[in-house]
Amino acid sequence: MTWASLFEHENVVAFLLLFIRFSALFATVPIFSHTSIPMSIKAALAFFFSIVFYASMPPLAIEISIASLLIAILGEVLFGMVVGLILLLAFNTITFAGGQISFVMGFTLASAIDPQSGVSMPIISQFLSLIALMVLFSLDMHHWILLYADLSLSKIPLGGFMIAPSLFEYLLASASRMFMVGFMLAFPIIALSWLSDVIFGMLMKTMPQFNLLVIGFPIKITISLIVLIATLSSTVSILQEEMRLAYNALTLLF
Repeated sequence: MTWASLFEHENVVAFLLLFIRFSALFATVPIFSHTSIPMSIKAALAFFFSIVFYASMPPLAIEISIASLLIAILGEVLFGMVVGLILLLAFNTITFAGGQISFVMGFTLASAIDPQSGVSMPIISQFLSLIALMVLFSLDMHHWILLYADLSLSKIPLGGFMIAPSLFEYLLASASRMFMVGFMLAFPIIALSWLSDVIFGMLMKTMPQFNLLVIGFPIKITISLIVLIATLSSTVSILQEEMRLAYNALTLLF
């Protein structure tokens, strides 16, 4: 291939679609979609990896026309969004659990801007989200995404992404699993919080001078933090397994 052939219509369109695929992935997939990464850096990464993977890209198989190009661009954007959604459903299990823990601890109003999503969430959710982000780096998830992008070029030709009916079933099952696993992660703290509420209620009946706001809430927060620290290792292990399952489920797109 000569330098002049790189600027032919087929090669230029193929590079454009490849750039859009990487841009959509970096805009939606955890780690790469982090809001602290400037958009210019994400665009530069997408352009760099488009150049790197251009040599392993199969020949363009679509007709070059305005209609087909628009459909191909929408398909590449949809592909990146679906990949990001599958991984985010597994990633958000821990933030959902953090929201439940914050509620029982009384930290619902103590919220801050989450650097991962850019939205306001309770501080326990933000803490667990940062832990989850470190877990993704420990799993080399950023390398997994690049390997999956390389594999997708041979399995899904540029502009040829189609949503399979089984994908909708998996997304519904994954969303329900997110709530189930998130509640399971928060259950030890929720159960102890309920037990402490029962004990505090009995104390208030027998000792009316017992001040729940002054004594009860600090005790609940202390117990919840102790249980959170004790169960943090199991929480990380469950999150790792959920991210592995979500990554393996990306083969549904092929």
